[in-house]
Order: sequence, then structure tokens, then C-alpha cells
Amino acid sequence: MTGWTTDQIPDQHGRVAVVAGANSGLGLVTAAELAHRGAHVVLAVRNTAAGQEAARRIGGTVEVRELDLASLASVRAFAAKLAADHPALDLLVNNAGVVLLGPRRTTADGFELHLGTNMLGHFALTGLLLGNLAAARQARVVSLSSITHKNAHLDFDDLMVERDYRAASAYGRSKLATTVFGIELDRRLRAAGLPVVSALAHPGLTRTNLTPRAWEHRGRLGRLIASLGLLATQPVEQGALPQLRAATDPGVRGGRFFGPGGLGETRGPVTEARLSPEAADPGVGERLWASAEDLTGISYP
Repeated sequence: MTGWTTDQIPDQHGRVAVVAGANSGLGLVTAAELAHRGAHVVLAVRNTAAGQEAARRIGGTVEVRELDLASLASVRAFAAKLAADHPALDLLVNNAGVVLLGPRRTTADGFELHLGTNMLGHFALTGLLLGNLAAARQARVVSLSSITHKNAHLDFDDLMVERDYRAASAYGRSKLATTVFGIELDRRLRAAGLPVVSALAHPGLTRTNLTPRAWEHRGRLGRLIASLGLLATQPVEQGALPQLRAATDPGVRGGRFFGPGGLGETRGPVTEARLSPEAADPGVGERLWASAEDLTGISYP
């Protein structure tokens, strides 16, 4: 398979990288590749025991810190301690995510779980760390999208999906919101003249632990469905390449979006991915940003 590979990642010595959801799947691969090339990597994880095991597997210069993106209190505590310990941050990878296909659930703050974790938690985290990112020489924020964003629509009269809840649709909406956030962040960073790049990536259909967890509410049948679904996925090492390129390729500009280039962006070598019209709409970006500020109480830049 040709195209961009991890061999093209430049030396990362002297850089501090934060990877949310780094104890497994795409986050683990991303953190490991960064650490192996010399970065000091902060594994931001909900389960610190799993994070410590991941740190042992990765080696290099890594540290484990607790972060639950489904709790704004946890996000604030994590960001305050990290900002004090690392005045300059070179990279923030907003990789953590959740997909649960059972009944509607909410975060500690009462947000619909998918939107609250996948978008609002990362929105708050990015805002709280923006000063540290701006203090670095060439900092980046990488937000993790999904091909599901292409068929989703944001209903601003029902952002928390309280009417006619369907989990798969709620997940797609959360990933559309994440994509809109990454693009709107780029617009705002450039308008403010801040030296931070906002880029995006999606992994196509990739073999991670999210698929089994998504179906856990269905018991034995769910495990069977998840196993069959995994047959259509690509290895996690391949799926992590778009976000690694977004994070490390020296030529990446703000607003660029990377994903797999084959079979409807589900697999294959890294290429430029396509945004849905709604994701690229500045009006949608402005409206979502205002909603996120109101919901989280965090305003920036």
C-alpha cells in the first residue's frame, strides 16, 4: 500500500503532545508513534490503570493523566494541572470518543452522551489549553471526525436529541459537530492571528474497541454483530495514519482534512478527505460555536 506512512513523521524531540483517549485503539497508536520519535506524550485517559499499562507498552517519555471528557469538572481539573506543568504545548489530539448504540444516556453535566463527550468535552479542553498551545512555536490541534458526519444534520432546536432518539444518528451528529468545530476553530485562529493550526482527520472503517462497546447492550447477539462488523474494517495502524499526518506533516495548513483514499473513504492510503456541505458552512460553524460556549461556559479565542 503506497502513500503517506509513519516513516515520514519528522523528529519530535522537544515537543509536548497531548493525546486524548490514548490507552487503546487509534489514540494508543498515535501516542506510540509520537513517543517513538521523541515527543513527550501526555496520555489523557479516563481509566488511569489502562493508561499506565499503555504507557508501559509505549515506552519513551510518557505520562498518564486522568481526563473524563464526559465531565466538565474533570476537563477543567485536567487542563489546570496540565497548563501549570507544561507552559507550552505543541500538539493536542482530540482523539477520545464514545459510540453506544443502546438507550439515550447523558454526561455528568446533563448533555447527550455522544455530543457531550465527542464534541463539547473537546471544545472545552481546547479552549482551556489554547494559551499553552499559542505559547508554542508551531502548535496544532487535531480533531477526529468520522465518515458518519457526511449523512448527519445538526438540529439546533434539539442538540441534545431529546426527541426521537436514535443512537446511531446521535453519534453521527456528534461527529458532524466535531467536524464543524475543527473547521470553525481554524477560521477563528486565523482571524485572531494565533500561531496554532487546526486540522482534522477521520479513520474510515477501522478495527478498534469502539465497535464491540457500541453493541454491548445487546449481550451475546451484540458480540456476534460486532465480530461480523469488524470483518469489514482495516487495521488500527492504518486507520491512525490520517490523524498522524494531520499532527506531524510539516506542510499541513489550517483547515485541512485527511482520511483514507479508497472505497468511499473507508480504507486505504491517506489522502485529502471531503467535508459535507453542512460541515463546511460558516453559518453552521458560528451557530454551533455560540451553542458550545453557552453550554460549557468557556469562550475563546
